[in-house]
Parts: sequence; C-alpha cells; structure tokens
Amino acid sequence: MKWSCAAQTILLSALVAGCAVGPDFQTPPAPKSAGYTPEALPMSLVSATNQTQTFKPGTDIPGQWWELFHSKPLNDLVIQALAANADLQAAQAALRQARENVYGQEANFFPSVDANFTPSRNKTATGSLSPASASGNPYYSLYTAQVQVSYNPDVFGLNRRQVESMVALSELQRYQLEATYLTLTSNLVAAAINESSLRGQLQATQDIIKVERDLLGILQKQLSLGQIAKVDELAQESAVATAEATLPPLQKQLAQQRDQIAALTGQLPDAVVPETFSLDAITLPADLPVSLPSKLVEQRPDIKQAEQNLHSTSALIGVAVANRLPLINLSAQAGSEANFFNALFTPGNGFGTLAASITQPLFDGGILLHRERAARAAFDQAEAQYRSTVITAFQNVADALRALQADADAVRVATAADRAASATLAITRDQLRLGAVAYLSLLNAEQAALQAKLTLVQATATRLADTAALFQALGGGWWNRTDVQVKDSRGDDYLAVLGIH
Repeated sequence: MKWSCAAQTILLSALVAGCAVGPDFQTPPAPKSAGYTPEALPMSLVSATNQTQTFKPGTDIPGQWWELFHSKPLNDLVIQALAANADLQAAQAALRQARENVYGQEANFFPSVDANFTPSRNKTATGSLSPASASGNPYYSLYTAQVQVSYNPDVFGLNRRQVESMVALSELQRYQLEATYLTLTSNLVAAAINESSLRGQLQATQDIIKVERDLLGILQKQLSLGQIAKVDELAQESAVATAEATLPPLQKQLAQQRDQIAALTGQLPDAVVPETFSLDAITLPADLPVSLPSKLVEQRPDIKQAEQNLHSTSALIGVAVANRLPLINLSAQAGSEANFFNALFTPGNGFGTLAASITQPLFDGGILLHRERAARAAFDQAEAQYRSTVITAFQNVADALRALQADADAVRVATAADRAASATLAITRDQLRLGAVAYLSLLNAEQAALQAKLTLVQATATRLADTAALFQALGGGWWNRTDVQVKDSRGDDYLAVLGIH
C-alpha cells in the first residue's frame, strides 16, 4: 500500500522528512536558433589596410577582454576602477547580504534550544493563601533553571522551498555583481574610445578653423583690392563662425568625458586622471569571438539573473502551498526549581515536558489560497520576463554584428575619401608652386582634406566602440576571470559556492 505525503506526516512526523510540495524548477532550454541574423554575415570585415576583423564562431571570450585593445592606460584605469568603484563595492556587499540570508534560513532545519535562569524573591498573601514555602514563612526565594527545545519538522518542504528561493536570489545577486562588473569595464572602454574620438575631432576642427580663417584673410585682401564683392567676404565670415561654433560642444563633451572617467574610477571630478587617450594608441582587435546562440544564455549576466528570478518564484509557489498544509511542532522542556540556589539540582526538584502539536488552517477567508494564486502569477510574470530578456540579448548581439559590418564599410569609404582628399591636396600644392592655381584653390583643398580626416576619425572611433559593444553583448567573459573574489562569513568563495568554478 502506498502512503501519501499526509499519511507519512501523521504517522512518522518528526522521524521521516516528507515531500517538498510545489513545482521542481527546470532550467529553461536554450533557444533553438542557428544564428543571430536571418542571413549569414561575412566572416571577415575588411575596411582598409591592416584593419581587417575576422569573426571566430564558438571562440571563448577572455575574462580581461579589454586587454585586446592593447592600451596600457586603459588597462591601468580598469585596475583602478575595480579597486575603487562604489557601484562594484555595493554589489559585492549585496551579495554578502544575500548569502547571510541563506545561512539564516538554513538554520530553521535545526531545533532551537534556549536556556533560562529565573531567580525571584516572593511574598505569599497569607490572608487568603497558605505560605508557598515549607517553613511557613510568607517570604521565599525561587530559583528556576530550564532548557527549552523546539523543532518544526520540514515535512512538506516549507523551509526547503524557502531556502531554495533564497539561494536562487543569492545567485541572482551573484550575476548582478557580474553585470555591474561588465557594465563598469564596458563603460570605461567606451569612455576611453569616446575621449580619443573627441580629441581627434577637436584637432581636426581646430585645423579646419585655421584654414577657414586663412581663407577669410585672403578674401579680405581681395575685397580691399576690389577683386570680389562684399557678399563673398560675408559668406566666408559665416563659414568661419560656423566652424568655430562646433568647437565649444566638443570641448564640453571632452570635459564631461573626463569627469565620467574620474567617477568610474571612484574619484571626484576635481581629481587629476593621468591617463589620456588617442585613437592611434588603441588597437582594433583583429579576431572577434562570436559565441554560439546556445551558449549565449549561459554567458549573459542579465539572462542568468532572469533565470534565478524565475527559480525563486518557482520555489515560492511551494512555500505558498506548504503554508496551506499542516504545521507540526515538537517541543521539550526540562529544568529544576528550588527555594535555595544550592538545592537547585538536588533530587525531587526537577520538572519536564514533552509536547507535540499539529496545526491545520481551516478557514482564513481565502488568504492562503489567494497567496498561492499570486505566487503562480508571479512565476508566469518571471517566465515572460525571462523570455523578454533572452530576446533582448539576442537582439543586442545581432545589432552589434550588423553595426560592425556597417562600420567596416564606413571606415573603408572614409579611408578612401581621406586618401583622395590628401592626394588632391598634394596635387594642388604642386600646382600652386607652378603657378597653375590660385591660393584659394589650395585652401579649399586643405579644407576638404581636413573634413575627410574628421569623418575618418569619427568612423574609426565608432568601429572601436561597436567592437567593445560586441564583447559586452556576448557577456564579457566573466566566467573566465579570477581577479575578483568575494568571501562570506564562513570563508566560502562565492564563485565556488554557486558552482561557477
């Protein structure tokens, strides 16, 4: 005859652990997707000489992926940020808190034991009661020492499901730490690239302004000689003003970018950050790892967070179901009581109690039922959020891949334009030396060359930034890093606790 879980509870109670009610969590399967785009993207992206990038499907991502840009100032900044960034430290503290909450919940698997000692001085109301002491004295002392033990057998898995939920939340916090780490390093790389782009744009803009001013000087001389009309000079003055107007926004962006770098490295804005960045000091990674779609769900911290949130809500369904089932309590009390302290543990003064109770909710107005339904609705919500997170992650990778493809084309076109403008400028200079063209033609050629350089700077920086975005979209290789360890009060490494290593 097969005994039900309830029958085991009634017959065996504290001796046999019963079943854990509620659903057993199953990790959602990875999407059955062969790629990130409907069509196959080219394996190599060629933009210009020595600027070819090759996709490496299935290749793992290094934990310190930013080192692929071969920039020592960038590496130094990341090291400083990992040691001083407040957001990272807050995430580490939150993880420690989550683990301590797990340990606290696990303590409910064990009996609670309390010791109590109560000394008192008393007087009996002899007008209505007989003296409590054997001597007949209405004044007496009473010393009571006792030990109490209470235990709730986890018959239906109420505590097991609560621990399961809290472990899932601690793992969620673990992946939140990884997400904070990835966001911090990605923001630093993006900030360094953006600074290098802004410095390049500032230099090109300043060169353009110089050429425009030189051209204005020539036109002013021609106007004084009556060779051009006033409207031509005014048009050039407008061109100079337009070029100069682009300079303050770039200077503002550069200053704000430096403020951001200081903040990311845990410093106030008035701190001097010695590292500076230029495009020629940042190397474009040639080999780009592209994780298989089936691996992406294991690599993205946000997906892992959504998975652990789903796991936690699944366990809370079991908690809600168990709360509707009988609760068993076992208790014991033993002690001694005497009128004199030295007689406290003598024979005849001991007392003790063994008790068991079982409580079954009968009527609560539907509170427990609706809480269970709410727990199931929370699970449905978490499941939908998980699917949305997965879709967004795949979109991020697809966007990064398409951006890199477009960036290669943009850099190729900008490089060709830069070469053509530079060649035109060289020819114009030769013609000017031979007297074949006027100086105005040279200034126009210089302006076109500088504008082409500005466009190339922007395209090059965008390609570097989108390369960093690909590493971020693929998860950043956190599973391969060993530079940050967080230990709890028991000395456990969280990486080992959560099965990362």
